[in-house]
Amino acid sequence: MSAESQLAALSLVLPPAPKPVAVYKPLVVFGNAAYVSGHGPVRTDGTLITGVVGKDLDLEAGKMAARQVGLAILATLRSQLGSLDKVKRVVKTLGMVNSAADFYDHPKVINGCSELFAEIWGPENGIGARSAVGMGPLPGNISVEIEVIFELH
Repeated sequence: MSAESQLAALSLVLPPAPKPVAVYKPLVVFGNAAYVSGHGPVRTDGTLITGVVGKDLDLEAGKMAARQVGLAILATLRSQLGSLDKVKRVVKTLGMVNSAADFYDHPKVINGCSELFAEIWGPENGIGARSAVGMGPLPGNISVEIEVIFELH
């Protein structure tokens, strides 16, 4: 099943593709790779999920924020490339969690995005290399920021 068909089958609703808030491009294509800039957890109404994971948000809320970042990334891919079907696979994901000093489950939070990509492109193409780290405050106090490199067809 194609990525666009899978998105429809899962009844997922994408938020609006986020606009840059500084001097950068949301996506740059280089050869057969698409480099997606760091995205935050944009809801369908355009608002952001904010707060410190392990303080303001628990693990499950952090994981849902990471899934929402994944949806925002899908919105950017569709907006910039015209279709999710132009993506062959996930190559590398970097997940950054706005976390309390004593919160250590960053990988479990970023699973929210990784599991979404596995649902869209399947376990073979939707799961790539990954890093998940804790950060001090993220821009605008967003809970999670994620950047991804994709291979294109």
